[in-house]
Amino acid sequence: MADIQPFRAVRYTGAAGPLADLVAPPYDAVTEEERSELYTRSPYNVVHVTLPESLEEAARLYRSWVEDGILEQEEEPAAWVVAEEYVGPDGVSRERHGIVLSLAADPYESGHVHPHERTHEQTCRERLELLRAVEVQPEPILVLADTSLELSAPAEPPDVEVDGTKLWRRSDLDLGVLRDVELLIADGHHRYESAVRYGLDDDGGARIMALVVPAHDPGLRVFPTHRVFSERPDLETQREGEPYGRLEDAQRALEAEPFAHAAAVAYRRGAVELVRGALGELDVELVDRHGLEGIGYTPRASEAVAAVDGGEADVAFLLREPLVDDVFTIARRGQRMPPKSTYFHPKPLSGLLFHPVAR
Repeated sequence: MADIQPFRAVRYTGAAGPLADLVAPPYDAVTEEERSELYTRSPYNVVHVTLPESLEEAARLYRSWVEDGILEQEEEPAAWVVAEEYVGPDGVSRERHGIVLSLAADPYESGHVHPHERTHEQTCRERLELLRAVEVQPEPILVLADTSLELSAPAEPPDVEVDGTKLWRRSDLDLGVLRDVELLIADGHHRYESAVRYGLDDDGGARIMALVVPAHDPGLRVFPTHRVFSERPDLETQREGEPYGRLEDAQRALEAEPFAHAAAVAYRRGAVELVRGALGELDVELVDRHGLEGIGYTPRASEAVAAVDGGEADVAFLLREPLVDDVFTIARRGQRMPPKSTYFHPKPLSGLLFHPVAR
């Protein structure tokens, strides 16, 4: 049974200006250019803590923001109903619903929370060092709950609203229905694992802020992360599948392929093919046969195709949308998908709520 609870959130008070100037994408979705822009947008933007100049600076800034009244902790614990309006990489508008709450960061062996992607040791160490320095989490991880729980935006005005995200504070929300369902980390494996390590070093354990979204929420979509290879002349001339005259025809054929085996569209200048893999193989594993040298990633098929057409890439592999049920199935087996196997969009904003790490 997962240990989920309401929590006393730390929030911007309004003293630092509009919230739109203070929030940011999660740390791993911020480019260097975006980081520079956010740094100059406001000295109180959350990116100063999530992607700091140094660990010492992050700790100093966070504590000064609390002392100076830029941030303030709420008196009573609460959970937060969330509605996120977004346009996906496919250009379709949707609204995703979930609940922000406090989740015990227990080791995966407990069976309370499942991972689905592999992680990098160096990134886990970096996130752990930052967590030890600031002792707060400024951004929630994204967790899927294997339930058909129906959530909708409350009728009253939200307590927090910025950039298409709305939050309603709920001190009396019944979280019991989520304690008995399987939870899957959709986005935030490194942050979760760093919190687990933090807790193992502390007798009291650790907790982490999570946006929990029902796996069957109508607004939830898992988008593919397409692969492009550059400076790989060996792949530019390779022929490995069923040829098609037009990209659109190959894409339609790809969508008709059964998920029982891997499949992808290989797009090269002057050649389009439908490539099929082995039974039980993932689409990303089919592409991984070519190794990781020169690889790049994008959730937008148009960008992958444009990279080939513009001569920036030798080949683009266009993948299908992963199925949420398949991601759960793989996780239940104790297996992990390769990095960048899934693209959950939108990524929860950083800085809307802050969560002290200690239990």
